[in-house]
Amino acid sequence: MSATLERPTIETRPSVPRTHAPEPARQGSPVGDWLRRHGASLAWLLPVLAIAAVVQALNMAGSPQRIDDEGTYTAQAWAVQNLGELAHYTYWYDHPPVGWLQISAYTALTGAFGRYDIAVLAAREAMVAFTVVGVALLWLLARKVGLGRAAASVAALVFAVSPLAVQFHRTVYLDNVATPWLLAAFLLALSKRYQLAGFAASAATFGIAVLSKETYLLALPFLAWVMIRNADKSTRRYTLSIAASLLVLVGLGYVALAAVKGELLPGAGRVSLLEGVTFQLGTRASSGSVLDTGSLFFATVSQWWQLDQVLIVLGTLASVVGLFLRRVRPFAAMMVFLIAFMFRPGGYLPVPYVIMLLPFAALLIAAVSSAAVTAARARRAGRAGTLAARGGSVVWLALATAAVVAAVPLWTTQLRGFFLSDLDAPMRNAENWVADNVPKDSRLLVDDAMWVDLVDDGFARDNVVWFYKIDTDGAVEAQSPNGWRDSDFIITTESVRTSGSSSADIRAALDNSTVVATFGEGDQEVAVRQIHPDGAAQASADADAAAAARSAAGSQLAQNPALAVSDTFRQALADGRVDSRAVIGLGQLATGGAISVADPDALPGEAENVYRQFLVTPQDGQSTADLRGYVDGLGATFAPESVTESGDGLLLTWSAIAPSGVLD
Repeated sequence: MSATLERPTIETRPSVPRTHAPEPARQGSPVGDWLRRHGASLAWLLPVLAIAAVVQALNMAGSPQRIDDEGTYTAQAWAVQNLGELAHYTYWYDHPPVGWLQISAYTALTGAFGRYDIAVLAAREAMVAFTVVGVALLWLLARKVGLGRAAASVAALVFAVSPLAVQFHRTVYLDNVATPWLLAAFLLALSKRYQLAGFAASAATFGIAVLSKETYLLALPFLAWVMIRNADKSTRRYTLSIAASLLVLVGLGYVALAAVKGELLPGAGRVSLLEGVTFQLGTRASSGSVLDTGSLFFATVSQWWQLDQVLIVLGTLASVVGLFLRRVRPFAAMMVFLIAFMFRPGGYLPVPYVIMLLPFAALLIAAVSSAAVTAARARRAGRAGTLAARGGSVVWLALATAAVVAAVPLWTTQLRGFFLSDLDAPMRNAENWVADNVPKDSRLLVDDAMWVDLVDDGFARDNVVWFYKIDTDGAVEAQSPNGWRDSDFIITTESVRTSGSSSADIRAALDNSTVVATFGEGDQEVAVRQIHPDGAAQASADADAAAAARSAAGSQLAQNPALAVSDTFRQALADGRVDSRAVIGLGQLATGGAISVADPDALPGEAENVYRQFLVTPQDGQSTADLRGYVDGLGATFAPESVTESGDGLLLTWSAIAPSGVLD
C-alpha cells in the first residue's frame, strides 16, 4: 500500500529542465542581514527610546527638587569612586551596595561627576541611562509575551512618559537601577532556545536586581512561575536547579562580604548585616494606614495619585483583567500581589515602591488593550467569541478611550512642569550662599543632597555632617561630644524639617538657631540657620544688645555732614539695620571726604537681616581711585569682603557672618 501511495507523488512532480547550474545566493554582511531581519522592529523601538531619553533628560536639573535619599546614593557612589569606600559614612547594611556601585561605575566611565557642579545631576544622568535600557527591555519583554510592535511601543511609551514615571525615574533611587535587571530576568526566563543558559542568566540578573534593591525579592515567586511554565519538561528539573543554585550563590556573595568584614552578626561597637535586615523587615516604623490622612502611607500614595491618576487606575484594572489572559497571567498576579502587599498591617511603604510596579502596569495596559482590540476585530469579522470576551472588550476599549481623553490634559500639564519649572533653585541658591559666606572651617548639618557639593567646595569632609548621622553613627558622635552644640550652621530642607524631627539633636539645633538666609517657599524652602551653642535665650539677648549698639552707632553716623544719604537710609541706621562693620567703615570713609551712599537692598535670601552691601560714590571732586585707597586702609576688622567698581562708585560688600564685639 505504501508503494501505491508514493507513486503518484513521484509521477506528478513537475519536470524542470536544467540548462545551467543555479546561481549561489548573494551573501550580505552580518550587520546588513541583521538590519533586514529587525528593521521593522527598530523602526518602532528607536523613536520610543529617543522620546524616553529626551523626556527623562530635559530639565532634569530643575525638576524635581533634590531630596535627601538621592543625595545619599550619590554620595555613596562618589565615595566608592573617590574614597575607595562603600559609603561616605559607616556602611551599615541598610541596602546592598550593588545599586550605587553601578552608579559609581557609570560616573567613573563617563566622567559624569566632572561635568556637573551639582553632584546629584551626575547620578541623575545615570538614571537616564538606566531608564532608557529599561524601556528597551520592556519593549522586548512585551514582544516576547506575544504583543505586536504597536502594543509593545504603547507599553514602552507609557513606562517612559507617564508623569508618575518621569518623577521617579529622574530621582536617584536604587529601584531605577534594579528595574532593568528585573526586566532582563523575566525576558531571559522566557527563553526557548538555549534554555539552560537563559535560565542561568535570568537567575544571575535577578540576583543583581535584588542586590541593587532588596525590595525586588518580592518578584521571586513570579519569576519562578514563568520559568516553570516555560521550561522544557525533559530538562525542567536540571535547568531550574541550576538557576536556583546560581541565585543562591549571588545572594551568598552579599553574606560573604559581611562575614569577611566581621559584620555578619551584631557585636559591640560595630554594624552588622543581621541588624540591617532586622531593621528593614521588622523594626522599621510603620507607614500607618491609608485611612489616616496624617500617616506616611497616605502622604506617599497621595503623591503618586497627584502625579498620575490615570495610570494608577488603569494599571490596577489591567492587573485584575490580566489574570484572565494566559500570556501575561504571571505579571498580572505579581501586580495584584505587590498592590496587596502595600496594605499589610504595620508595614513600611517606601516612597519609591511604585517604581517596581510601573513597567508591569504599562505592560498589562498594553496587553489587555491588545486583547480587546483583537476581540473587537473578531466580532466585526463575524467570528464567534464568548459573550464575556465580547462584552469585556467593549468595556475595556471604552475605559481605555476615556483614559486617553483624561491623560492628554493631565500629562501635558504635568510634563510641562517637569520641562519648565526650576524647583531646585532654592537648594542651588542656598549652596551658593553657604559657599560664598560661611567660613570654610565651619561645621555644617546638612541635607545629604548637598554633601558632595559642599565637600567639593572646600569644607572638610568631617565638618559636613549629614543630619541623619549626628546621633545614629558612632563615628560622627565621637566627633561631636557636645552633640548639636559642636555645629555652627544647619541647612534646613523639607527632609530636615520632617525626618529631622525624630532626632533630639536636630530638634535642639533648630530650636537654638536663627535664620541668616532663606530661599524658596513652601516645601521647596531651604534655609541657612546659624546655631547658637549657648542657647536661644542667650542668642536673643545678644542679638538685642547688638541691635542696640548698631542703632546707637548708626544714629551718630546719620548726623555726619560728609555722608549724603536718604531719609530711608537714615532710618535704617537709626533702626540698627546696617551692619556694624559697615557703620564704622562708612564713617571712616566719610572722614576722607564727602561720599554718597545709595539706599541699600537686601541681598538674595537675606530680606530680614541687616544690610551689608552698599554703593558708595565719592563727592566734591574725589575720584574712585581715592575712595579705593581709603577702603584699602580700613583694616582687617572693618574692611569689606569684596569691592567692585560700579559706575562712578564702589560696591562694598561685607561678609555675612559678623564677628561679635565690633562696637564694644
